[in-house]
Amino acid sequence: MRYVPHEYQEYAKEFIIRERVSALFLDCGLGKTVITLTAVWELLFDYFDIRKVLVVAPLRVARDTWGGELEKWEHLSGIGLSKVLGPEKERLAALGREAQVYVINRENVEWLVDSCRWEFDMVVIDELSSFKSHRAKRFKALKKVRPKVRRIVGLTGTPAPNGLIDLWAEIGLLDMGQRLGRFIGGYRERFFLPDKRSRQMVFSYKPRDGAEEAIYGLISDICISMRACDYLDMPECVYNRVEVAMSGREMELYGKLEKDMLLPFAEGDIDAVNAAGLSNKLLQMANGAVYDENGKVKRIHDRKLEVLEDLIEAANGKPVLVAYWYRHDLERIRERVGAVELDTAECRGGSGGGDPPGVRRARAEPAGGRLHAGMVRAYLVFGTVPADEREAVAAGAGRYGGGPPSDCEGDAGRTGDGGPGEEGLRAGGACGSGEGEDWRRKGWRQRSCLRNTGTGRRIWGFWSLSCPGLRVFRMRM
Repeated sequence: MRYVPHEYQEYAKEFIIRERVSALFLDCGLGKTVITLTAVWELLFDYFDIRKVLVVAPLRVARDTWGGELEKWEHLSGIGLSKVLGPEKERLAALGREAQVYVINRENVEWLVDSCRWEFDMVVIDELSSFKSHRAKRFKALKKVRPKVRRIVGLTGTPAPNGLIDLWAEIGLLDMGQRLGRFIGGYRERFFLPDKRSRQMVFSYKPRDGAEEAIYGLISDICISMRACDYLDMPECVYNRVEVAMSGREMELYGKLEKDMLLPFAEGDIDAVNAAGLSNKLLQMANGAVYDENGKVKRIHDRKLEVLEDLIEAANGKPVLVAYWYRHDLERIRERVGAVELDTAECRGGSGGGDPPGVRRARAEPAGGRLHAGMVRAYLVFGTVPADEREAVAAGAGRYGGGPPSDCEGDAGRTGDGGPGEEGLRAGGACGSGEGEDWRRKGWRQRSCLRNTGTGRRIWGFWSLSCPGLRVFRMRM
Protein backbone atom coordinates (compact mmCIF):
# COMPACT_ATOMS: atom_id res chain seq x y z
CA MET A 1 0.00 0.00 0.00
CA ARG A 2 1.25 3.48 -0.87
CA TYR A 3 1.98 5.66 2.15
CA VAL A 4 0.71 9.25 1.98
CA PRO A 5 1.51 10.76 5.39
CA HIS A 6 -0.59 13.38 7.10
CA GLU A 7 1.13 16.61 8.01
CA TYR A 8 1.35 15.63 11.69
CA GLN A 9 2.87 12.26 10.75
CA GLU A 10 5.58 13.96 8.70
CA TYR A 11 6.27 16.34 11.59
CA ALA A 12 6.54 13.45 14.08
CA LYS A 13 8.88 11.53 11.75
CA GLU A 14 11.20 14.52 11.38
CA PHE A 15 11.13 14.96 15.17
CA ILE A 16 12.40 11.40 15.67
CA ILE A 17 15.15 11.94 13.11
CA ARG A 18 16.19 15.28 14.58
CA GLU A 19 16.17 14.31 18.27
CA ARG A 20 18.29 11.44 19.57
CA VAL A 21 15.91 11.17 22.53
CA SER A 22 12.21 11.45 21.70
CA ALA A 23 8.81 10.46 23.02
CA LEU A 24 5.60 10.37 20.96
CA PHE A 25 2.49 10.64 23.13
CA LEU A 26 -0.02 10.00 20.35
CA ASP A 27 -3.56 8.68 20.69
CA CYS A 28 -4.43 5.28 19.28
CA GLY A 29 -5.07 5.50 15.55
CA LEU A 30 -2.63 8.30 14.76
CA GLY A 31 -0.05 5.90 13.33
CA LYS A 32 2.78 5.72 15.86
CA THR A 33 4.12 2.50 14.34
CA VAL A 34 4.31 3.63 10.71
CA ILE A 35 5.74 7.01 11.77
CA THR A 36 8.51 5.28 13.69
CA LEU A 37 9.25 2.75 10.95
CA THR A 38 9.46 5.53 8.36
CA ALA A 39 11.96 7.38 10.55
CA VAL A 40 13.92 4.15 11.06
CA TRP A 41 14.05 3.57 7.29
CA GLU A 42 15.52 7.01 6.68
CA LEU A 43 18.01 6.69 9.54
CA LEU A 44 19.12 3.32 8.15
CA PHE A 45 19.32 4.01 4.43
CA ASP A 46 19.44 7.79 4.00
CA TYR A 47 21.42 9.03 7.00
CA PHE A 48 23.35 5.79 7.75
CA ASP A 49 23.10 6.78 11.40
CA ILE A 50 22.03 3.40 12.86
CA ARG A 51 22.62 -0.28 12.12
CA LYS A 52 20.42 -2.33 14.46
CA VAL A 53 17.13 -1.34 16.07
CA LEU A 54 15.51 -3.08 19.02
CA VAL A 55 11.75 -2.69 19.42
CA VAL A 56 10.36 -3.55 22.87
CA ALA A 57 6.60 -4.10 22.78
CA PRO A 58 3.75 -6.08 24.37
CA LEU A 59 3.69 -9.68 23.16
CA ARG A 60 0.75 -9.40 20.77
CA VAL A 61 1.99 -6.13 19.34
CA ALA A 62 5.48 -7.59 18.88
CA ARG A 63 4.06 -10.67 17.21
CA ASP A 64 1.50 -9.06 14.89
CA THR A 65 1.67 -5.28 14.60
CA TRP A 66 5.26 -4.43 13.67
CA GLY A 67 5.59 -7.17 11.08
CA GLY A 68 2.15 -6.37 9.70
CA GLU A 69 3.03 -2.70 9.26
CA LEU A 70 6.22 -3.57 7.38
CA GLU A 71 4.28 -5.78 4.99
CA LYS A 72 1.50 -3.22 4.59
CA TRP A 73 3.49 -0.16 3.43
CA GLU A 74 5.51 -0.39 0.24
CA HIS A 75 7.87 2.47 1.15
CA LEU A 76 9.26 0.35 4.02
CA SER A 77 10.66 -2.32 1.71
CA GLY A 78 14.26 -3.10 2.49
CA ILE A 79 13.86 -3.28 6.25
CA GLY A 80 14.46 -6.79 7.54
CA LEU A 81 12.60 -7.75 10.71
CA SER A 82 13.31 -10.58 13.14
CA LYS A 83 10.89 -11.50 15.94
CA VAL A 84 12.73 -12.46 19.12
CA LEU A 85 9.83 -14.40 20.59
CA GLY A 86 9.00 -17.86 21.89
CA PRO A 87 11.30 -20.35 23.66
CA GLU A 88 14.93 -19.45 24.31
CA LYS A 89 16.19 -21.52 21.41
CA GLU A 90 13.94 -19.65 18.97
CA ARG A 91 14.87 -16.29 20.49
CA LEU A 92 18.60 -17.00 20.07
CA ALA A 93 18.01 -18.07 16.48
CA ALA A 94 16.07 -14.85 15.81
CA LEU A 95 18.93 -12.76 17.22
CA GLY A 96 21.34 -14.57 14.92
CA ARG A 97 19.39 -13.71 11.76
CA GLU A 98 20.52 -10.85 9.54
CA ALA A 99 18.03 -8.01 9.98
CA GLN A 100 17.80 -4.30 10.76
CA VAL A 101 14.89 -4.39 13.23
CA TYR A 102 14.55 -6.90 16.06
CA VAL A 103 11.24 -7.06 17.95
CA ILE A 104 11.08 -8.52 21.46
CA ASN A 105 8.29 -8.68 24.03
CA ARG A 106 8.90 -6.66 27.17
CA GLU A 107 8.91 -9.74 29.42
CA ASN A 108 12.15 -10.91 27.76
CA VAL A 109 14.08 -7.66 28.09
CA GLU A 110 15.82 -8.85 31.27
CA TRP A 111 16.86 -12.08 29.55
CA LEU A 112 18.21 -10.17 26.55
CA VAL A 113 20.31 -7.80 28.68
CA ASP A 114 21.69 -10.47 31.01
CA SER A 115 22.23 -13.33 28.57
CA CYS A 116 23.10 -11.80 25.22
CA ARG A 117 25.62 -9.41 23.74
CA TRP A 118 24.20 -5.93 23.32
CA GLU A 119 24.54 -4.78 19.68
CA PHE A 120 21.68 -2.30 19.29
CA ASP A 121 22.33 1.38 18.70
CA MET A 122 18.64 2.39 18.66
CA VAL A 123 15.78 1.29 20.92
CA VAL A 124 12.05 1.84 20.39
CA ILE A 125 9.83 1.27 23.43
CA ASP A 126 6.28 0.62 22.25
CA GLU A 127 3.96 1.36 25.18
CA LEU A 128 6.39 3.39 27.22
CA SER A 129 3.84 3.41 30.07
CA SER A 130 4.67 -0.25 30.74
CA PHE A 131 8.01 1.01 32.11
CA LYS A 132 6.41 3.37 34.62
CA SER A 133 7.58 1.37 37.64
CA HIS A 134 11.20 2.04 38.64
CA ARG A 135 11.14 -1.18 40.67
CA ALA A 136 10.29 -3.44 37.72
CA LYS A 137 13.01 -5.81 36.47
CA ARG A 138 12.43 -4.76 32.88
CA PHE A 139 13.08 -1.11 33.82
CA LYS A 140 16.29 -1.94 35.70
CA ALA A 141 17.54 -4.16 32.87
CA LEU A 142 16.99 -1.58 30.15
CA LYS A 143 18.43 1.19 32.32
CA LYS A 144 21.63 -0.85 32.63
CA VAL A 145 22.29 -0.74 28.87
CA ARG A 146 20.80 2.69 28.21
CA PRO A 147 24.25 4.40 27.97
CA LYS A 148 25.12 2.08 25.06
CA VAL A 149 22.11 3.28 23.03
CA ARG A 150 22.64 6.23 20.68
CA ARG A 151 18.96 6.80 19.88
CA ILE A 152 15.83 5.97 21.85
CA VAL A 153 12.13 6.52 21.11
CA GLY A 154 9.21 6.05 23.49
CA LEU A 155 5.69 5.47 22.14
CA THR A 156 2.45 5.57 24.11
CA GLY A 157 -1.00 7.10 24.16
CA THR A 158 -1.20 7.18 27.97
CA PRO A 159 2.09 8.49 29.38
CA ALA A 160 0.82 8.96 32.95
CA PRO A 161 -1.98 6.44 33.60
CA ASN A 162 -1.68 6.77 37.40
CA GLY A 163 -0.67 10.41 37.54
CA LEU A 164 2.46 12.51 37.04
CA ILE A 165 4.45 10.30 39.42
CA ASP A 166 4.71 7.74 36.58
CA LEU A 167 6.66 10.11 34.35
CA TRP A 168 9.89 9.87 36.34
CA ALA A 169 10.68 6.30 35.31
CA GLU A 170 9.49 6.74 31.72
CA ILE A 171 11.33 9.98 31.00
CA GLY A 172 14.32 8.90 33.10
CA LEU A 173 14.72 5.81 30.94
CA LEU A 174 14.84 8.02 27.86
CA ASP A 175 17.12 10.86 29.01
CA MET A 176 18.95 9.09 31.87
CA GLY A 177 17.61 11.51 34.47
CA GLN A 178 18.67 14.79 32.84
CA ARG A 179 15.27 16.49 33.08
CA LEU A 180 13.39 15.06 36.07
CA GLY A 181 16.40 14.05 38.15
CA ARG A 182 18.34 10.87 38.64
CA PHE A 183 16.54 9.71 41.79
CA ILE A 184 12.84 9.15 42.45
CA GLY A 185 13.16 10.61 45.96
CA GLY A 186 14.35 13.95 44.63
CA TYR A 187 11.57 13.98 42.05
CA ARG A 188 8.92 13.38 44.71
CA GLU A 189 10.34 16.00 47.05
CA ARG A 190 10.55 18.58 44.29
CA PHE A 191 7.13 18.18 42.70
CA PHE A 192 4.86 16.25 45.11
CA LEU A 193 3.40 16.21 48.58
CA PRO A 194 2.34 13.10 50.58
CA ASP A 195 -1.34 12.34 50.08
CA LYS A 196 -2.67 9.13 51.62
CA ARG A 197 -0.54 7.99 54.52
CA SER A 198 -0.47 6.13 57.82
CA ARG A 199 1.96 7.85 60.18
CA GLN A 200 5.35 7.48 58.49
CA MET A 201 4.06 5.21 55.71
CA VAL A 202 3.09 7.18 52.57
CA PHE A 203 0.80 5.36 50.12
CA SER A 204 0.35 8.02 47.44
CA TYR A 205 1.49 11.50 46.44
CA LYS A 206 -0.29 14.54 45.05
CA PRO A 207 1.33 17.23 42.86
CA ARG A 208 2.36 20.54 44.38
CA ASP A 209 0.83 23.73 43.04
CA GLY A 210 2.30 24.42 39.63
CA ALA A 211 4.04 21.02 39.45
CA GLU A 212 2.18 19.91 36.33
CA GLU A 213 3.23 22.96 34.30
CA ALA A 214 6.80 22.69 35.60
CA ILE A 215 7.10 19.01 34.67
CA TYR A 216 5.63 19.55 31.21
CA GLY A 217 8.03 22.43 30.66
CA LEU A 218 11.03 20.29 31.54
CA ILE A 219 10.14 17.46 29.15
CA SER A 220 8.61 19.49 26.33
CA ASP A 221 11.80 19.51 24.24
CA ILE A 222 11.79 15.72 23.79
CA CYS A 223 8.04 15.00 23.74
CA ILE A 224 5.24 15.37 21.21
CA SER A 225 1.65 15.00 22.41
CA MET A 226 -1.28 14.69 19.99
CA ARG A 227 -4.93 13.78 20.43
CA ALA A 228 -6.89 11.89 17.79
CA CYS A 229 -9.82 14.32 17.93
CA ASP A 230 -7.48 17.15 16.86
CA TYR A 231 -5.99 15.40 13.84
CA LEU A 232 -8.45 12.79 12.55
CA ASP A 233 -11.53 13.76 10.55
CA MET A 234 -13.93 10.92 11.30
CA PRO A 235 -17.25 10.47 9.42
CA GLU A 236 -20.48 10.96 11.29
CA CYS A 237 -21.75 7.84 13.03
CA VAL A 238 -25.37 6.97 12.24
CA TYR A 239 -27.41 5.11 14.85
CA ASN A 240 -30.36 2.95 13.89
CA ARG A 241 -32.44 1.57 16.75
CA VAL A 242 -34.34 -1.67 16.18
CA GLU A 243 -36.78 -2.65 18.92
CA VAL A 244 -37.73 -6.26 19.54
CA ALA A 245 -40.51 -7.56 21.80
CA MET A 246 -40.87 -10.99 23.35
CA SER A 247 -44.12 -12.92 23.06
CA GLY A 248 -46.61 -13.18 25.90
CA ARG A 249 -45.38 -16.63 26.90
CA GLU A 250 -41.75 -15.48 26.89
CA MET A 251 -42.57 -12.42 28.96
CA GLU A 252 -44.41 -14.70 31.41
CA LEU A 253 -41.26 -16.77 31.88
CA TYR A 254 -39.23 -13.58 32.27
CA GLY A 255 -41.59 -12.25 34.92
CA LYS A 256 -41.63 -15.55 36.80
CA LEU A 257 -37.86 -15.71 36.96
CA GLU A 258 -37.71 -12.09 38.07
CA LYS A 259 -40.26 -12.67 40.83
CA ASP A 260 -39.34 -16.16 42.09
CA MET A 261 -35.65 -16.27 41.07
CA LEU A 262 -36.37 -19.79 39.79
CA LEU A 263 -37.64 -21.46 36.63
CA PRO A 264 -38.11 -25.23 37.06
CA PHE A 265 -37.25 -27.55 34.16
CA ALA A 266 -37.03 -31.33 34.05
CA GLU A 267 -33.41 -31.37 32.79
CA GLY A 268 -32.20 -28.65 35.16
CA ASP A 269 -33.61 -25.55 36.84
CA ILE A 270 -32.71 -21.97 36.09
CA ASP A 271 -32.05 -20.38 39.45
CA ALA A 272 -30.43 -17.24 40.82
CA VAL A 273 -28.78 -17.25 44.24
CA ASN A 274 -28.80 -13.48 44.72
CA ALA A 275 -29.73 -10.19 43.05
CA ALA A 276 -26.55 -10.02 40.95
CA GLY A 277 -27.10 -13.58 39.73
CA LEU A 278 -30.72 -12.72 38.92
CA SER A 279 -29.63 -9.75 36.81
CA ASN A 280 -27.26 -12.06 34.95
CA LYS A 281 -30.01 -14.62 34.27
CA LEU A 282 -32.49 -11.95 33.16
CA LEU A 283 -29.95 -10.50 30.75
CA GLN A 284 -29.35 -13.96 29.30
CA MET A 285 -33.08 -14.52 28.92
CA ALA A 286 -33.45 -11.20 27.12
CA ASN A 287 -30.78 -12.41 24.70
CA GLY A 288 -32.72 -15.62 24.11
CA ALA A 289 -30.99 -18.37 26.11
CA VAL A 290 -30.01 -19.07 29.73
CA TYR A 291 -27.52 -21.35 31.46
CA ASP A 292 -29.22 -23.71 33.89
CA GLU A 293 -27.88 -25.11 37.17
CA ASN A 294 -25.96 -27.82 35.26
CA GLY A 295 -24.30 -25.36 32.89
CA LYS A 296 -26.50 -26.42 29.98
CA VAL A 297 -28.11 -23.87 27.67
CA LYS A 298 -31.90 -23.44 27.78
CA ARG A 299 -33.17 -21.75 24.65
CA ILE A 300 -36.07 -19.40 25.28
CA HIS A 301 -36.52 -17.47 22.02
CA ASP A 302 -34.80 -16.34 18.82
CA ARG A 303 -36.29 -12.85 18.54
CA LYS A 304 -33.01 -10.99 18.38
CA LEU A 305 -31.48 -13.52 16.02
CA GLU A 306 -34.38 -13.04 13.62
CA VAL A 307 -33.81 -9.29 13.57
CA LEU A 308 -30.04 -9.76 13.23
CA GLU A 309 -30.65 -12.01 10.24
CA ASP A 310 -32.76 -9.29 8.62
CA LEU A 311 -30.09 -6.66 9.27
CA ILE A 312 -27.37 -8.82 7.73
CA GLU A 313 -29.57 -9.46 4.71
CA ALA A 314 -30.20 -5.72 4.37
CA ALA A 315 -26.43 -5.14 4.44
CA ASN A 316 -26.37 -6.83 1.03
CA GLY A 317 -23.02 -8.55 1.40
CA LYS A 318 -21.19 -5.74 3.20
CA PRO A 319 -19.17 -6.68 6.31
CA VAL A 320 -21.11 -6.58 9.58
CA LEU A 321 -19.40 -6.51 12.99
CA VAL A 322 -21.51 -7.99 15.80
CA ALA A 323 -20.71 -7.78 19.49
CA TYR A 324 -21.92 -10.56 21.79
CA TRP A 325 -21.98 -11.00 25.55
CA TYR A 326 -22.43 -14.67 26.47
CA ARG A 327 -20.89 -17.80 24.98
CA HIS A 328 -24.29 -19.17 24.05
CA ASP A 329 -24.90 -15.94 22.08
CA LEU A 330 -21.86 -16.74 19.94
CA GLU A 331 -22.99 -20.31 19.37
CA ARG A 332 -26.48 -19.26 18.35
CA ILE A 333 -25.23 -16.43 16.10
CA ARG A 334 -22.85 -18.85 14.38
CA GLU A 335 -25.64 -21.36 13.88
CA ARG A 336 -28.08 -18.79 12.59
CA VAL A 337 -26.04 -16.61 10.23
CA GLY A 338 -22.80 -18.55 9.74
CA ALA A 339 -20.63 -15.92 11.42
CA VAL A 340 -16.95 -16.37 12.21
CA GLU A 341 -15.24 -15.25 15.42
CA LEU A 342 -12.39 -12.75 15.42
CA ASP A 343 -9.98 -14.26 17.93
CA THR A 344 -7.29 -11.59 17.55
CA ALA A 345 -7.30 -7.80 17.64
CA GLU A 346 -6.32 -7.63 14.00
CA CYS A 347 -8.72 -8.30 11.12
CA ARG A 348 -7.25 -10.86 8.79
CA GLY A 349 -8.13 -11.25 5.17
CA GLY A 350 -9.78 -8.77 2.82
CA SER A 351 -12.66 -6.48 3.61
CA GLY A 352 -14.58 -6.99 0.39
CA GLY A 353 -18.26 -7.63 0.16
CA GLY A 354 -17.81 -11.40 0.10
CA ASP A 355 -16.33 -11.61 3.59
CA PRO A 356 -18.45 -13.37 6.20
CA PRO A 357 -19.74 -11.26 9.08
CA GLY A 358 -17.37 -11.19 12.04
CA VAL A 359 -18.16 -11.69 15.68
CA ARG A 360 -16.17 -10.10 18.45
CA ARG A 361 -16.70 -10.13 22.21
CA ALA A 362 -17.47 -6.67 23.59
CA ARG A 363 -14.50 -6.28 25.86
CA ALA A 364 -12.01 -3.49 26.42
CA GLU A 365 -8.73 -3.74 24.54
CA PRO A 366 -5.78 -5.04 26.55
CA ALA A 367 -3.04 -2.76 27.63
CA GLY A 368 -1.06 -1.73 24.58
CA GLY A 369 -3.87 -2.94 22.34
CA ARG A 370 -4.51 -1.49 18.88
CA LEU A 371 -7.51 -0.94 16.69
CA HIS A 372 -6.29 -1.85 13.24
CA ALA A 373 -7.71 -0.95 9.87
CA GLY A 374 -11.24 -2.30 9.53
CA MET A 375 -11.70 -2.74 13.28
CA VAL A 376 -13.82 -0.73 15.70
CA ARG A 377 -14.26 -1.05 19.43
CA ALA A 378 -17.84 -1.92 20.38
CA TYR A 379 -19.52 -1.37 23.74
CA LEU A 380 -22.49 -3.33 25.03
CA VAL A 381 -24.70 -1.33 27.39
CA PHE A 382 -27.74 -2.39 29.36
CA GLY A 383 -30.53 -0.40 30.98
CA THR A 384 -34.25 -0.05 31.64
CA VAL A 385 -36.97 2.26 30.37
CA PRO A 386 -38.77 4.29 33.06
CA ALA A 387 -42.43 3.37 33.38
CA ASP A 388 -43.64 6.85 32.41
CA GLU A 389 -41.81 6.68 29.07
CA ARG A 390 -42.55 3.14 27.97
CA GLU A 391 -45.36 4.22 25.67
CA ALA A 392 -43.13 6.72 23.91
CA VAL A 393 -40.45 4.08 23.38
CA ALA A 394 -42.96 1.51 22.19
CA ALA A 395 -44.28 4.06 19.69
CA GLY A 396 -40.79 4.45 18.27
CA ALA A 397 -39.98 7.89 19.65
CA GLY A 398 -36.26 8.55 19.54
CA ARG A 399 -35.95 9.54 23.18
CA TYR A 400 -33.01 7.35 24.04
CA GLY A 401 -29.44 7.25 22.85
CA GLY A 402 -28.55 10.89 22.29
CA GLY A 403 -25.00 9.62 22.04
CA PRO A 404 -23.01 6.57 23.10
CA PRO A 405 -20.93 6.55 26.24
CA SER A 406 -17.35 7.48 25.45
CA ASP A 407 -15.98 4.68 27.59
CA CYS A 408 -17.17 1.86 29.81
CA GLU A 409 -15.34 0.17 32.65
CA GLY A 410 -16.19 -2.43 35.23
CA ASP A 411 -15.98 -5.60 33.14
CA ALA A 412 -13.80 -7.27 35.79
CA GLY A 413 -15.15 -10.20 37.77
CA ARG A 414 -15.77 -13.87 37.50
CA THR A 415 -17.09 -15.37 34.31
CA GLY A 416 -19.72 -17.57 35.86
CA ASP A 417 -22.54 -18.74 33.61
CA GLY A 418 -20.50 -17.84 30.59
CA GLY A 419 -21.00 -14.11 30.99
CA PRO A 420 -19.89 -11.22 33.16
CA GLY A 421 -19.23 -12.22 36.75
CA GLU A 422 -21.30 -11.04 39.67
CA GLU A 423 -18.41 -8.93 40.93
CA GLY A 424 -18.19 -7.21 37.58
CA LEU A 425 -21.93 -6.57 37.52
CA ARG A 426 -21.76 -4.98 40.95
CA ALA A 427 -18.73 -2.95 39.98
CA GLY A 428 -20.48 -1.32 37.04
CA GLY A 429 -18.29 1.65 36.38
CA ALA A 430 -18.82 5.17 35.20
CA CYS A 431 -19.90 5.42 31.59
CA GLY A 432 -18.74 8.28 29.50
CA SER A 433 -19.09 11.99 29.60
CA GLY A 434 -20.44 14.72 27.35
CA GLU A 435 -23.29 13.19 25.42
CA GLY A 436 -23.06 10.23 27.75
CA GLU A 437 -24.33 12.52 30.53
CA ASP A 438 -27.36 13.24 28.35
CA TRP A 439 -27.70 9.49 27.85
CA ARG A 440 -27.67 9.00 31.62
CA ARG A 441 -30.25 11.73 32.28
CA LYS A 442 -32.66 10.15 29.80
CA GLY A 443 -33.23 7.15 32.01
CA TRP A 444 -30.65 4.55 31.13
CA ARG A 445 -28.97 2.56 33.88
CA GLN A 446 -25.37 1.44 34.10
CA ARG A 447 -24.40 -2.20 34.50
CA SER A 448 -24.14 -1.60 38.22
CA CYS A 449 -27.93 -1.11 38.27
CA LEU A 450 -29.01 -4.11 36.23
CA ARG A 451 -31.74 -5.43 38.50
CA ASN A 452 -35.13 -5.01 36.84
CA THR A 453 -37.51 -3.54 39.43
CA GLY A 454 -40.63 -4.10 37.37
CA THR A 455 -40.75 -0.49 36.20
CA GLY A 456 -39.68 -1.27 32.67
CA ARG A 457 -38.52 -3.90 30.23
CA ARG A 458 -34.94 -4.83 29.61
CA ILE A 459 -32.98 -2.97 26.95
CA TRP A 460 -29.68 -3.82 25.43
CA GLY A 461 -27.69 -2.39 22.55
CA PHE A 462 -24.53 -2.16 20.54
CA TRP A 463 -22.42 0.99 20.46
CA SER A 464 -19.66 1.71 17.99
CA LEU A 465 -17.20 4.61 17.92
CA SER A 466 -17.26 5.01 14.17
CA CYS A 467 -17.25 2.76 11.14
CA PRO A 468 -18.65 3.72 7.72
CA GLY A 469 -21.31 1.26 6.63
CA LEU A 470 -21.48 -0.54 9.99
CA ARG A 471 -25.03 -1.06 11.18
CA VAL A 472 -25.32 -0.12 14.83
CA PHE A 473 -28.52 -0.99 16.59
CA ARG A 474 -30.17 -1.46 19.96
CA MET A 475 -32.91 -3.92 20.85
CA ARG A 476 -35.55 -3.64 23.56
CA MET A 477 -36.70 -6.83 25.31
